[in-house]
This record gives sequence, C-alpha cells and structure tokens, in this order.
Amino acid sequence: MKKILYLLLLAPVLAFANEGGVPLDKAPINLHDNQSLQRGAKVFVNYCLTCHSASYMRYNRLQDLGLTESEIKENLVLAGEKVGDPMTIAMSKADAKTWFGATPPDLTVIARARGADWLYTYLRGFYRDGTRPTGWNNTVFDKVGMPHVLYELQGDQVLHVEEHTDAHGATHEVHKLELVKQGRLTKPEYDALVGDLVNYLQYMGEPAKNQRMQLGVLVLLFLGIFFVVAYYLKKEYWKDIH
Repeated sequence: MKKILYLLLLAPVLAFANEGGVPLDKAPINLHDNQSLQRGAKVFVNYCLTCHSASYMRYNRLQDLGLTESEIKENLVLAGEKVGDPMTIAMSKADAKTWFGATPPDLTVIARARGADWLYTYLRGFYRDGTRPTGWNNTVFDKVGMPHVLYELQGDQVLHVEEHTDAHGATHEVHKLELVKQGRLTKPEYDALVGDLVNYLQYMGEPAKNQRMQLGVLVLLFLGIFFVVAYYLKKEYWKDIH
C-alpha cells in the first residue's frame, strides 16, 4: 500500500519530467555567480520582457547582484520605468490573447514551476516546423505557441526522427536536432547564454535564497553553541540531585 501511495504521489513529477519525450539537460545553475546572473538579467530584459512580465520582481532587486542603481537604470530599464517599479510590460492581456492566442505567462516563478533543467532544454530545443502558425516547434513542448525569439542567436534547427530497435525488439523513436543555419553565436556560446538566462530565472523565483541559506547556517551554529551552554547549565543546576 505504501508503494502504491508513493507512486501516486510521484506520478505527476515523473510525467512532468518526461514532458515532450526527451531527456532533460542539466542546467548550469550557480546562484553565487553574480556575473552570470547579471548577464542573464540582460538577456531577460532584452528578449523576454517584451511579451512576458515578471510582475513580482522589481528592478532595484538587481542591486543584490552587484549592480548599482545607475547601472540598472542605464542598462536594464528600457521603457522609462523607475528603478523601484516591478518588471511589467505595456501589452495588455486582451491584446496578447488576440495576437498570440493565449496570454504569455508571467515568468517570475517559472523556474520554480517548470524547473531549471526543463527551461534549459526547452530554450535550446526549438526547430523549424512549417505546420505551426509561428513556423516553430519544440522538442520539449510539442505544438508550442511561442516563437523562437532567440533564433537569430542560435540559428535554425531541424528535427530528425529515427526509429531504433532495442535488444528486446521494441521500437523507439529518437529525436535529434541538427543545426542547418548558424546564428550569430556558436553552439557553446548559445548554450552559455541560455545557461545565464536560466540561472537568472532561477534566481528571480526566490531572490532571497542565498541570504536564507546563510541565515539558516548561522541559526544552526547558534543552536549548536546554545545546546552546549544549556547542557552544562543543566548539569550545574541538577548536580546536587544526581
């Protein structure tokens, strides 16, 4: 019974991890790398913030990454907002639904909802598909409605589907992407750019995580020291009885 309950609880996670039928690549997450997070914030503002908002994140929170208020204002605030404003967009939800068929989701906690590995694989998994309205599809998110906004950087990929037979005689489809038109970046450069972007999305989902982890360590150290003091105090207090 316990095994059945465990599988039922785990089933949504397993289904989510295998969405699209492709293995997920490991995202290079390092929330202590402020240079990577700064580069990711720049990519986010220039390529994502046009259609996707991050309404629970304020520009001035980027000061935690080592940026000054003037640097944020000059390089990341592109539409005249104030540094203390949230990362919203001018496009209304009604217009977005009319133009795209659905409202682009807010990306503040997308990394917590989807997972960093999913995002990293997704942003590198676009390929040309003439049957789709946007001309693009994705190996991780089949029939995706979002166009490939980074295609000028990555280039054009095409999907090859091959059938492989395993040792038991079962046939499996293997999806392989081929880069047929080089973008402005090489593959390692594009992977690094996407890694920085996903790193920033992971940070944006919980900007206080590093501080929380540091505070947790300090609290545990305090409790450890307090336990020693309390132990010897207890021995001194009860010495006449024991």
